[in-house]
Amino acid sequence: MDRLLLLIAALLVACQADSVPADSTIDLDWETVQDSTDRVAVVTGLSGPEAVRYDVVGDVFFVSNFNGDGDDRDANGFISRVSVDGTLEELMFAVGTDVSPLHAPRGMFIQGDTLWAADIDGLHGFNRLSGEQLKFIDFRMFEPGFLNDVASGPLGALYVTDTGRSRIYRMLGDQVTVAVEDSLLGQPNGITWFGDVGNFLLAPWGGRQILRAWNPTTGEISEIVRSTGGFFDGIEVVNGEVIVASQADSSLHRFADGVTRQIVRVVGEPADIGVDVRRSRVAVPYIALNQVDIWQLPVP
Repeated sequence: MDRLLLLIAALLVACQADSVPADSTIDLDWETVQDSTDRVAVVTGLSGPEAVRYDVVGDVFFVSNFNGDGDDRDANGFISRVSVDGTLEELMFAVGTDVSPLHAPRGMFIQGDTLWAADIDGLHGFNRLSGEQLKFIDFRMFEPGFLNDVASGPLGALYVTDTGRSRIYRMLGDQVTVAVEDSLLGQPNGITWFGDVGNFLLAPWGGRQILRAWNPTTGEISEIVRSTGGFFDGIEVVNGEVIVASQADSSLHRFADGVTRQIVRVVGEPADIGVDVRRSRVAVPYIALNQVDIWQLPVP
């Protein structure tokens, strides 16, 4: 554990030198604790937004919307497209089909021109340009508890967290397997790949304030840091910095030097955050507020 923690800390510093310069002139550093007065933009008119994913090629945000209860098979979920300045471009950019309805979309990931979105029963794949549904991968044979977030790892496989079952699934092509099922995962919610150390970083929902790492090659599960936050949701890497959303204290935390520090006090319970890597910005959805806020982060 100690070796992994030190390696991650060293790589976070090293990665900053290779990041893409942002186009913002806001002067910030990581000691600044922002609040609602510092928001760059506020996106309203949404319906239970659970997750945000930034499309670096299209330079746009996608926002998944429950549009009702997150556990209901009501076939009315949708994904919105939002410009990087916070303009709601298309409310219902992507929806399900009669055969494979979209109920309550959660975490998303983009592979090529496919926008993948986790839902109650499996993964939906949409064309990121047109919003057309391309395929649906059914997970019901695994009796999932709560499919939640999506990330890509080795060999281009997709990995999906199941918060309700303390599992992570692996999908390569159309083949799905249970990659790991272990209570040590701490009800994994958010997931992101940190390739330099060969680990997924996990934000556990019920993990006693402990952020974890999981190595898909060795199967090792490690404690990375004990945070002052808790009930974690989204976790992302931006300019080499690890940012995690904490619903326990309605804040975003930054992982550095073996601890987490509060960097943004948000206005509600933050769900699955998305990062604009071009501008070093973070978009924060709130299911209960029908809103997404955007903050500027420090630029290396």
